[in-house]
Amino acid sequence: MDETDLLNRIRQHPENFSEIFRLYYKPIFGYIIRRTGSFDDTADIAADTFLKAFRNINNFKYTGISVKVWLYRIATNEVNLYFRNIQKHTSVFQRIDANDKKIFIDYITDDRKEAEYELNRHEQFMSVLKELKTLPVKYQEVISLRYFEGKENKEIAEILDINEGTLKSLLSRGVEKLRKKCNQI
Repeated sequence: MDETDLLNRIRQHPENFSEIFRLYYKPIFGYIIRRTGSFDDTADIAADTFLKAFRNINNFKYTGISVKVWLYRIATNEVNLYFRNIQKHTSVFQRIDANDKKIFIDYITDDRKEAEYELNRHEQFMSVLKELKTLPVKYQEVISLRYFEGKENKEIAEILDINEGTLKSLLSRGVEKLRKKCNQI
């Protein structure tokens, strides 16, 4: 798929944004849930991520950074915002009308069941996630993108807008800090 062509189609017919949603919803949702560990918060953050992407897609310029990387950047920023404002965070479900809420809830019910099943199967993962959340955000980001999302260093550097040397240093330090915490469990 040629992203430039897709972007042009979206600019002409905004309903074509659904192609981006279909392509990237599950990976973005997975990334977010592995960062937060909460389905409801993940649903809110994913909705906010795609809403921001939809509102700003006409401003997106293809300059070597793919739409996927752009979405991961938005999702990363939304997760960081969530953690900064965790007590002030309001649900996206409070901001949409009843008809849209029912459609959205029906759409994600299957995803919720699947995600909760996977989270329950991996108690050890949850222990590691709990310890990961105690690390500074800069380490959470790089570890999540590298080990949970399977991203290569170059792509992570693009998503976080840092150079690869900095990324390698953050990964090394973050993994060592996480290893020490997990050995105490």
